[in-house]
Amino acid sequence: MPVALPTSKPRISSEKLHEHLQAFNLDRTKHPLVIVGIRGYYLNTLGEVGKNDRGIYDDALFIDSPFVTASFNANTDPSVFRKGKGKGAEKGIATLRPGLWLSYKFGNHKTYPAIVQQMGEVTVTRDGDPPYEDTGYFGINIHKGSYNSTSSEGCQTIHPDQWQSFIKLAQDQAKRLFPDTWDKVVIPYILLENTGWA
Repeated sequence: MPVALPTSKPRISSEKLHEHLQAFNLDRTKHPLVIVGIRGYYLNTLGEVGKNDRGIYDDALFIDSPFVTASFNANTDPSVFRKGKGKGAEKGIATLRPGLWLSYKFGNHKTYPAIVQQMGEVTVTRDGDPPYEDTGYFGINIHKGSYNSTSSEGCQTIHPDQWQSFIKLAQDQAKRLFPDTWDKVVIPYILLENTGWA
């Protein structure tokens, strides 16, 4: 059965988006290309009202550069729950913590181009009793979801109908801004939590 998907793409003005990014004091001269996620963008219009759901495309991802602000239907949560403990084989499923992560670059997720966590550690909250934090290199990538699942064990995923548009635009902006090093530079990812403003 297909995963729930909003009937339209997320909408937010670049001005409002930039207002919410100011708190991170990110040097946009050094980092002109940024990926922004908004967890729970469709908080009250998709899934359970007032709850950020797992396993549906109820979140949003944006590409923001001096030349474009573009939106995509996305998922910033794992697809499933799995409680665990510690940091070994029995660890719980990861959910990326909101914040600024200077941990991403262009690379490959499995066999196809994506934006991958290879430039630094991230902090996640793992399913547990109680949930617990964990910091490290976990491969919390930004990649393509599927029609019947959001395809995430902690990754940030984009609906498959929009994936090619997303990755092509992101690559095009990177090549325009960093012609010789576009696939080597840090691409900041900022994950925001919708508290009713989106």
